Amino acid sequence: MIAGPASSDLAAKIANRLRCQLVVADLRIFADGESKVRIGKTAVNCVIVQSTYPPADTHLMQAMMLTRKCADDGARDVCAVIPYLAYARQDKAFLEGESISISLVARLFEAAGIKHLITVDIHSQLVTSHFSSVSIQNISSLPILAEYARSMRLENPIAVSPDAGGAERVGEFARVLQCGFLVLKKSRNRNTGEVTVDGNFQTDIKGRDAILVDDMISTGGSIVSAAEVLQQHGASKVYAVCGHALMIGDAAKMIRAAGVRDIVATNSIPNEFAKVDLSEAIAAALKSRYSP
Repeated sequence: MIAGPASSDLAAKIANRLRCQLVVADLRIFADGESKVRIGKTAVNCVIVQSTYPPADTHLMQAMMLTRKCADDGARDVCAVIPYLAYARQDKAFLEGESISISLVARLFEAAGIKHLITVDIHSQLVTSHFSSVSIQNISSLPILAEYARSMRLENPIAVSPDAGGAERVGEFARVLQCGFLVLKKSRNRNTGEVTVDGNFQTDIKGRDAILVDDMISTGGSIVSAAEVLQQHGASKVYAVCGHALMIGDAAKMIRAAGVRDIVATNSIPNEFAKVDLSEAIAAALKSRYSP
């Protein structure tokens, strides 16, 4: 197993669970921003662990380099564990003239020599259609996030999706937590990025603890708008739970200012919000691939 520069801690935890050798990639960043990675002797089967959170292009390029090195060394199978897959949200053209970026990422990975990709909470199933020669395994973090929520001592909780696209996601979370759920209606201006959440819903949430459930939190706009609406309807406490906490810019500050008590995410991205460990789920996925 090879630990990419972006995911050294997670790779170490996975390797420990699998009791396999861990090779830590040596990284050098040049003055012009270019990366150079170096690894020792590779194996017949290579597993590379490298999340591609911001700076996405840098981490993505490092993943490509590691993949190509394994392929050039004659690896029979190269599996990339990319917990957070950059560009997955760009899975179609939303405005005329836009590039479908994930399609290019897929072709680059295929050209680099990847055979299998394991990711977490993939943005949509449409993403997988852009990969032709790479098999993709998506791990849902919802069960372990919901189990974590059990320890939060919530009062009459209700799980909430900030938008209709997350209806299935919040339903799965609610089933594990054994609580009700609510799906809000969100609209986004494709040109400005401004988010609006419709506050017209009939579910009584007064005095209840609300858990906002999303696949990722980026700028925090959706969570802020949803939290404000939930508190206007009398929610007691509001929490945010997600697979990937990107937290761009002042996102965390804005979310807390909107009244959100806590932000809980997986360690797909190493930061202060990474409270739920993915190593067991990823190790299980790798066992199922390589066990006889």
